[in-house]
Amino acid sequence: MKIIYTITILLLFSLQINAQNKFFTKTGYASFYSHSLLEDIKAENNQVVAIIDTETGKFKILMLMQSFRFKKALMQEHFNENYVESDKYPKAIYSGTIQDFTKINSNTKTLTFKGMLSIHGKKKETIVTANSVVSDTEINLTGNFRLKIADFDIKIPSLVANKIAKEMKIDFNVHL
Repeated sequence: MKIIYTITILLLFSLQINAQNKFFTKTGYASFYSHSLLEDIKAENNQVVAIIDTETGKFKILMLMQSFRFKKALMQEHFNENYVESDKYPKAIYSGTIQDFTKINSNTKTLTFKGMLSIHGKKKETIVTANSVVSDTEINLTGNFRLKIADFDIKIPSLVANKIAKEMKIDFNVHL
């Protein structure tokens, strides 16, 4: 019985040690913004899931497309049903490696993420730079980047083409 107890304690301890190599959140923030002469469109998502492995520099960020919230319910409905087809393509995923990860410490001010961004069933290699605050217990990332709607095969009907920009600005704030 003592052997089983000892093994259980050692396993739990080793899991705790392994977990310290990963920074995680389920409450990250992302938004996108489209500016056109006819209309501005903004949506926000406060349920971004992100994980960074501090041993390898690998990361994965995931968000449900239906978690984006718009000021107008009709915009949200059109976004999910007609543009990103969130029933068919429910997630956006960005995964890859942080460049020069071995150099990260509390003095690190920017990080460069390189990986595959998957939206609407299409993948595109994407490089994103983030401002960072790094400590032993947390990583905070903020930044923005742009993406082209056409890169992800999202079709915009000609009737509303003048209301939606061809390029979106993405802002993010992730506290791991």
